[in-house]
Amino acid sequence: MPDIIQLLPDSVANQIAAGEVIQRPASVVKELVENSIDAGATSVTINIKDSGRTLIQVIDNGKGMSPTDARMSFERHATSKIREANDLFAIRTMGFRGEALASIAGVADVEVRTRPHGEELGTYIHILGSAIQKQEADQCAEGTNFSVKNIFFNIPARRKFLKSNSSELKYIITEVQRLALANPELAISLYHNNSVIYNLPSENIRKRIVSLFSRNINLNLIPVDTKTSVINISGFIGQPKYAKKTLGEQFFFVNGRFMKHPFFNRAVQQAYDRLLPPETFPSYFLYFEVDPATIDINIHPTKTEIKFEDERTAWHIIQASLREAMGKFNLMPSIDFDQAGSIDIPISPVRGSNIPEPEIMINPNFNPFEEARGADRDYSKATSYRDEQNLDNWQTLYKGFEREGEQNGRISVYPSDISDNVEHEAIQQTFTDDDLAIKECHNFLQFKNKYILTPVKSGLMVIDQRRAHERILFEDFMRIIDNHLAISQRQLFPAKLELNAVDKEILIVLDEELKALGFEIRQGEGDDFFVEGIPARLSHLNASDLVEKLIGDFKNRPVDVKEEIKEHLAMLLSQSAAINYGVSLKPEEISDLFNHLFACRTPNYSPSGKTVVSIVSFQDFEKLLK
Repeated sequence: MPDIIQLLPDSVANQIAAGEVIQRPASVVKELVENSIDAGATSVTINIKDSGRTLIQVIDNGKGMSPTDARMSFERHATSKIREANDLFAIRTMGFRGEALASIAGVADVEVRTRPHGEELGTYIHILGSAIQKQEADQCAEGTNFSVKNIFFNIPARRKFLKSNSSELKYIITEVQRLALANPELAISLYHNNSVIYNLPSENIRKRIVSLFSRNINLNLIPVDTKTSVINISGFIGQPKYAKKTLGEQFFFVNGRFMKHPFFNRAVQQAYDRLLPPETFPSYFLYFEVDPATIDINIHPTKTEIKFEDERTAWHIIQASLREAMGKFNLMPSIDFDQAGSIDIPISPVRGSNIPEPEIMINPNFNPFEEARGADRDYSKATSYRDEQNLDNWQTLYKGFEREGEQNGRISVYPSDISDNVEHEAIQQTFTDDDLAIKECHNFLQFKNKYILTPVKSGLMVIDQRRAHERILFEDFMRIIDNHLAISQRQLFPAKLELNAVDKEILIVLDEELKALGFEIRQGEGDDFFVEGIPARLSHLNASDLVEKLIGDFKNRPVDVKEEIKEHLAMLLSQSAAINYGVSLKPEEISDLFNHLFACRTPNYSPSGKTVVSIVSFQDFEKLLK
């Protein structure tokens, strides 16, 4: 039998390794900057062209490499970080596998210029698809300059599956944020197509966070500092009231290395238990220092997943540390003592002036033992208090509420003027005046202010009122985008947005679609943007919150195709504007919702694919009573 097992050529082996280590241009940025950090660099410049497709250049002022080291650095498993297996349990450097440069060189056109400090000449090496093209002496600057061109040029399938330029740039910016937060003493500059995205000087952690995520975050930060025999924790967490509905400001670092850890993330969430607004996420920038022998960072090629020897103990320390930090800043709920009236603090009188005695207003006819106690009180003289105003308010407190008659076995209590109710206003804006003239239908029942029930031939139809409204709004927004029918509601006071680099790029990508929907957003100085108009049918919503929610959702769930962007925007807006659960609807509103739902192309499912309509058969009802 002939032998069939053979060693792979280095070029093929490097491409396989690149599949694990180099997933996209952002992976190249990460590996090269980490090498710069290990080389003792204090300044790193990153130049990107076409989101990394054309060029990724990383220039540092580190110690540089000798001609032999420069050549050896591209060999597989060639590293200066470890000598024996035991070194794997005492790793404090970023790179140690010795695969990164070999993997990069296997899938790109790579040039490197490097010169050690104090040497007159440096070294130039050109590698194309793992093959050395040239090596020679070069007159270059001290440090190292890597240029990675045409990534995945020899693997068309991998290059084809790269996402859009905006998405790939987002990944690069996110990677730079992690590196910058892990190394605040490192000056980092990031350029994309010759435009500055970041120009960060060497600074402390707090200033680095502010530089990356806007000036507004500075007031939000709470310092954390805990030292134990198991783990030392430092950094900052965000105040609960500033928690956001989207992810993006959650970072763990272990011994200077970024880490993903869902288990520890739950510890943070539980530390904020009962303090966060619903469906929000707190910001945190937490730095852990542990004995390298108690963690394993060699469980994933990208080194972002780390195994702790005693995760449960660390979990409890994290939670206790965060609660202690919030307690020191009085962020736990406190009792609010209301006062009957405002307290006026007098200004210090001039020496020798007469101070008038305070007047006490009393009712001489008051008798606390009368049956109708307090019924004849005269508050007309109590001008120093707000009692008269409060009495008037009590008389009008329930004004505007009326009890409707029975409608199919249910009694509804709701405001007579529903224009003040956001959810009612939202649903009214969906329909025309002619639609609202539909006669009252008595075949609908609103159950638990969540479901609409109506009998049909085969049984009982159940409609989810919020999902139904989402579907109606979604098709309405898609019609507006496709036919350019947007009507913008100008804002009297434009909302100001201060965006970080990632959010700014996302907003620029979405600009065309947002304009088609009726958004008017103007860029001011620096990273400031002003929302000057929003779609007229969304005028009841907060402009800045709406735009931030759109950006946040695209940050976490990027889409690439133009048509997908339109649908995604329409879906997000329909979810933001749809009527909430718990809102009592009038019969004519229910009838309008029903009619408009079944005028949609796809009434059975919400824009996110959830069931809107379900029918409980007559046979199933009979089974319940057997």
